[in-house]
Amino acid sequence: MPRFKRVLLKLSGETLMGDQTFGIHPEQLKHYASEIKAIADLGVEVAIVIGGGNIFRGLQAEATGIEKVQGDYMGMLATVINGMALQSAIENLGLFTRLISAIEMKAIAEPYIRRRAIRHLEKKRILIFSAGTGNPYFTTDSAAALRANEINAEVILKGTRVDGIYTADPEKNKDATKIDEITFTKAIRDGLGIMDMTAFTLCQENNLPIIVFDINHPGNLRRIIEGEKLGTLVSQ
Repeated sequence: MPRFKRVLLKLSGETLMGDQTFGIHPEQLKHYASEIKAIADLGVEVAIVIGGGNIFRGLQAEATGIEKVQGDYMGMLATVINGMALQSAIENLGLFTRLISAIEMKAIAEPYIRRRAIRHLEKKRILIFSAGTGNPYFTTDSAAALRANEINAEVILKGTRVDGIYTADPEKNKDATKIDEITFTKAIRDGLGIMDMTAFTLCQENNLPIIVFDINHPGNLRRIIEGEKLGTLVSQ
């Protein structure tokens, strides 16, 4: 029996670049799709929020002189491009998906309607939420926390480049040590940047646990679903 029945998987856009400096790496896209199929085959209901940092981040707007709100909307559109790519990769493996956009664009995605989204999950369709919350000033972390709570997901699985949360950045500090479990309160007190504070507080207030893990290691996602303790668990 899977450990969770319904999950929200948060993926960063940057990870889609693979070893490139920009765009979507075909092998990384296939890897994401195969990892998702592995848990869908177990009967798990899967929703996904993917970032857009491989194409455009709102933070880039400052350097280019683009107004912040305009830059945030550009970032939202980048997540739609990634969502379309991921949708195609997953459907190539024979699964049914629905791309849902917080900004209405009828030609390529469904608008977000909570009850309809939940019905899709019950029918074992994989949901890909794009365009963030549809509002500037909110990150895709916030979108993941919001959608996970709205669809009654049991956990947010945050796929990253590292195998959990560390006391410091393990890519910069060789003395950083991995944390297996931590409370929301301690994570906030220690200033661990797991998610932005809006997203993190939303999870804390609704008692929605987060598991941070290495998405790039083949099989990790399925191992977590099957009950293995991987990565770092953040909970009450």
